[in-house]
Amino acid sequence: MTGRWVLAPTESGGAELAPLGDDGLAAGPVVREPDLAEAVRSRPGVTRWVWRDTHTVYPRLLAAGVRVERCYDIEAAENLLLGHEGRHGEPRSAAAALARLRKAPVPADPPPRTAAPGSQSSLFEPRPPVDVPLPDLLEVYAEQQRRHAAAERPERMRLLTASESAGMLVAAEMRAAGLPWRADVHRAVLAELLGERYAGGGEPRRLAELADEVSAAFGRRVRPELPADVVKAFAQAGVKVTSTRRWELESVDHPAVAPLIAYKKLYRIYTAHGWSWLQDWVRDGRFRPEYLPGGTVSGRWTTNGGGALQIPKVIRRAVVADPGWRLVVADAAQMEPRVLAAISRDPAFMEVAAQSGDLYQSVSDRAFSGDRDQAKLAVLGAIYGQTSGDGLKNLALLRRRFPRAVAYVDEAARAGEEGRLVRTWLGRTCPPAAGASGAEEAGLPQDEAAPDSPYGYASTNSRARGRFTRNFVVQGSAADWALLLLAALRSALAPLAAELVFFQHDEVIVHCPEHEVPEVTEAIERAAATAGRLTFGETPVRFPFSVAGVECYADAK
Repeated sequence: MTGRWVLAPTESGGAELAPLGDDGLAAGPVVREPDLAEAVRSRPGVTRWVWRDTHTVYPRLLAAGVRVERCYDIEAAENLLLGHEGRHGEPRSAAAALARLRKAPVPADPPPRTAAPGSQSSLFEPRPPVDVPLPDLLEVYAEQQRRHAAAERPERMRLLTASESAGMLVAAEMRAAGLPWRADVHRAVLAELLGERYAGGGEPRRLAELADEVSAAFGRRVRPELPADVVKAFAQAGVKVTSTRRWELESVDHPAVAPLIAYKKLYRIYTAHGWSWLQDWVRDGRFRPEYLPGGTVSGRWTTNGGGALQIPKVIRRAVVADPGWRLVVADAAQMEPRVLAAISRDPAFMEVAAQSGDLYQSVSDRAFSGDRDQAKLAVLGAIYGQTSGDGLKNLALLRRRFPRAVAYVDEAARAGEEGRLVRTWLGRTCPPAAGASGAEEAGLPQDEAAPDSPYGYASTNSRARGRFTRNFVVQGSAADWALLLLAALRSALAPLAAELVFFQHDEVIVHCPEHEVPEVTEAIERAAATAGRLTFGETPVRFPFSVAGVECYADAK
């Protein structure tokens, strides 16, 4: 039996399968099995499964108790390859890839799935099917191998595709495991913050009180949840504000400001993680969002509903380990500056990033006379594009000490301004300037529209796109590293009872029996080092984590 097989589910619940040779072509006849899970379970020697879409295959296997070691997700690969070829936004389905290959009319991608709160049903409901028989999948797969070989850096692109596919497996497994969640603790937190709820579905007591305070301060009824109403009320009071953002409100001297800020903070919790959210999303002691690897153009993840990546710290009090278990919460320390050191190959900056201590303090000792705050502002300014005013002065100091690091992001910004393709270390590609605007046109999830998307200004503001691409090469390369971290950690945890239950940019949570905490902690540290080596090659840069084994998520920070 070869180590790779291609698999296509059938409508009857079975599967068509065929072994693959080293050339990416079928190495044997197509086999038809009546049961999808048994087809995979009965072939333990397969080390990589090639299939159309992990979202529509792997959850069915997990529900039957079947896990796979590796996969190749054809549609995830198509998305990466299209981006790399400067064709971002073209349909990325296997059917579309086949049509392009055969020079036939290309079908539009089916609409995204809608998340089903509180269950896994959305994962069992594929998008409207476009049949791609197994022989056609083989044809698309073989063509994708040729396109990988033609990439700017083929080995890196292959690694990116493999890691993105691994991320798809991790995402499905995290949803299946679920994040431990105590509904009783959540309800107690809501009662503490918001007070009791009134009959009839109105706002809870504390919000109603704060709304009354806001109205009293203005001398008329104002609805604080409506920004336009608040801006109008301030205008009538002789105060000009353009928004209800906190930073702008805090600059205003008016008695409505304090209750308004308090209201906005609690209202966000009430609407995003209140009683309705709890009823919709938590079942049997678990919160199971649908994670979307590569949900943003930089490769960062999003979720399809549930707001899993935006859990307020106060609500984290409800994330509690099972009895006898612990949550191992690991947070990467100063990840993006360390990534910049690795991708720029700046000798002095790599020397700083080779230490596991405070990177900003080390930078300040070398370039800012020990002023850590200025050093941090300079490093983040270089990455995020704060290059005017004090930022320009700080950047000049940073450039003298770490010229290659600053030159790297400067060149990325220049390429973005000029409309060129800009890539992460492994080859994920920023879209060229385009006329699209808004999260919907960008194909991003509407509940968590990506804050780092270039859409909306790319076509009209080259400097804005340059600021984006300056950050993209760092943030996107950090996402490259994080995928390989997850893959390495998933492999290390396989022999244990421990489960990966949460991932957010630079943070992972593992749920494990208490006695496994030391082993899990060591596995995280090893995985970080492995990911650094696989992603960036041999560099002295270290990627340390702060790790805490806690009963409650809120206690980790």
